[in-house]
Amino acid sequence: MPPQPPKKRREGWRSVLSTVLLLILAPLIALAVTAFAFQSYQVEGASMETTLSNNDRLIVNKLPRTWARVTNGQYTPQRGDIIIFNHSGLFDGSGNPQKQLIKRVVGLPGERVIVKDGKVTVINNEHPDGFNPDMSGEYSISVANTPGDVDSLVEKGEVFVAGDNRSNSEDSRYFGPVSSDDIVGKLSARIAPFNKIQKF
Repeated sequence: MPPQPPKKRREGWRSVLSTVLLLILAPLIALAVTAFAFQSYQVEGASMETTLSNNDRLIVNKLPRTWARVTNGQYTPQRGDIIIFNHSGLFDGSGNPQKQLIKRVVGLPGERVIVKDGKVTVINNEHPDGFNPDMSGEYSISVANTPGDVDSLVEKGEVFVAGDNRSNSEDSRYFGPVSSDDIVGKLSARIAPFNKIQKF
């Protein structure tokens, strides 16, 4: 049998090399996407009912937070955004003392948030007498009553968060405002169950 021509041999090695590189690069690209761009998240519990339900599968957009870190800025979500953040002191079931939670942004930096008599009041420069963000039309929740007795000043680089199911949510009413450094990203879409697919 005649020896393989050098050109065909080079093409064979090139094909093997490209396959090996693809096998190496594919997981690295997937890790980079998960770390800096998008990640999946599964809802645990009923704290965001009826907006989100237990076991809903979500896509989290991490790009704004990543860009803020690259530019040495501060990532501040908008009021009404649903965010995922890291919170220490809550065990995740595997012994890890840090857990990711999902809640809605209610108060922004520089604002005073008061929870009293079953309602939320936010005081800022535009509303010195206060307003109820649950009734402002920036977002909608199905629960009208918010238990608690809280008077909290949201500092720079923080947000005040609450679950939509106010009577069954551990949030800023209990552990205070969340640092923007702990924010993982913003809810982008629900991808499962299939009959509830939704963009946020």
